[in-house]
Amino acid sequence: MYSIIVVPPPTTGDERRSTQFRLAPCERLAFGRSAPDNDLVIAHDGVSRRAGEIIAHGAFWILSNLSGRHTYVVENPEGAGEHIKVAPGRLDAPVPFEFSRIVLPAAGDLLPIEVWAPRHDYLSGTGGTDGEPTAPAFSVDRSKRYFAVLAALCEPRLRGDPHAAPPTVDQVVERLRPAWPAASRTSVQWNIDYLAVKLRLKPGPDTAETGPRLNGKKESLVSLALRFDLVREDDLSVLAGRPSRASR
Repeated sequence: MYSIIVVPPPTTGDERRSTQFRLAPCERLAFGRSAPDNDLVIAHDGVSRRAGEIIAHGAFWILSNLSGRHTYVVENPEGAGEHIKVAPGRLDAPVPFEFSRIVLPAAGDLLPIEVWAPRHDYLSGTGGTDGEPTAPAFSVDRSKRYFAVLAALCEPRLRGDPHAAPPTVDQVVERLRPAWPAASRTSVQWNIDYLAVKLRLKPGPDTAETGPRLNGKKESLVSLALRFDLVREDDLSVLAGRPSRASR
């Protein structure tokens, strides 16, 4: 059974890519400008003759950057800006994303190669039920208002803008009005402060430790929530309405 699917860059404009390469575990796909040396030929003067190689494994794949000068970026289109960089000459860099986009810099152009890794392997058993249960890393209640505030902060990046700044408090208030008519600057700011303590970005009021001042509190909350999937796109339903212009 194949492990990954590779979709080449479009050949002209917005033309849909119909050619796909399906790789079984341990199979390789070389890509570059030179037809004799590569399985996937990218006819662009800015692409190296032997640009790179993709090797499929069970549930992930690895990328070798054979270019002598260009760094390749592998983006996670579903990861709100998550990416890795593969330096020139780097061999066998593991890529864990289920959906990936290799971005090749090519003489002013950015050429995307999509790689899909649909295979998922999971532990088949629970490993026993004796003993005390493991405490959750982050405990959030999706029915509480603080979660709606967190969802509103994460919404712009989950809607497809990975580099969006977090909304202002006023924008969050406006976004929450359909589901929470009494939302105000004071109540939203209180929930943001509460989230900073609950998610352990700041010490709680019951401790003697005050900790350093937390600059960029909203940015830190969004980064943490998206990194650990505390808020997903499906969770935006708690906002109960279409995004307002101010929150985009």
